[in-house]
Amino acid sequence: MRISGMNHFTVLCNDLESTVGFYQKVLGLTTGFRPDLGFPGAWMYVDNHPILHIVAGKPVSDLKTGVIDHMAFTGHDLPAFVDHLNRLGIQYQHRQQVESNIWQVFFFDPNGARVEVDFDPKEQMPS
Repeated sequence: MRISGMNHFTVLCNDLESTVGFYQKVLGLTTGFRPDLGFPGAWMYVDNHPILHIVAGKPVSDLKTGVIDHMAFTGHDLPAFVDHLNRLGIQYQHRQQVESNIWQVFFFDPNGARVEVDFDPKEQMPS
């Protein structure tokens, strides 16, 4: 047996509409098919892959957060992405990872979930 990749992450939220809007605006994810699971939510897609599941219908305070620290995406065009975050007024931190030199941009979604977007080391961080 071997693992061939990550299927999806799940984010718990109090406000489904604002959470979906955040991931559409910030990461360009789109909503798509989601089966009737008996509770409100949305599936967010990249191409034809539902990589982010959003669950609503229960107050986040009623749910355990678990041990996951953050979710990470692969990005392209670091200067454009940083400019995009600035235009949206989203506070972020960035760093270049030691040894690999991968650029990492960190920020939080409206529910407090930590999001990371990684960029090729050859990209340039805007000044």
